[in-house]
Amino acid sequence: MTKENQQTSETAVMTAMAKFLSDIWFVDEIRDQPEHLAEIFDAILVTETGDHQDLRIKMISCIRTIKTLVKALEPFSDIEIKTAYQKTMNA
Repeated sequence: MTKENQQTSETAVMTAMAKFLSDIWFVDEIRDQPEHLAEIFDAILVTETGDHQDLRIKMISCIRTIKTLVKALEPFSDIEIKTAYQKTMNA
């Protein structure tokens, strides 16, 4: 991230976001991440480490964030996402 008040073009920001979304969508199978995270966190919660309120809050926040991302991209096919990414990168 740049420092506050540094000039950054909106195009550069959108290009970086498009690359980020494309990377996580196609490489990490992001659609399955909410369930994977919930399974991992459920296993942690039964341990002594999981019995920590701040950690629980962070885990819930992670699940909520990834679910929001999946829901935002859910209406679009992989082809539509890839096409939008390519258009953004070529702009």
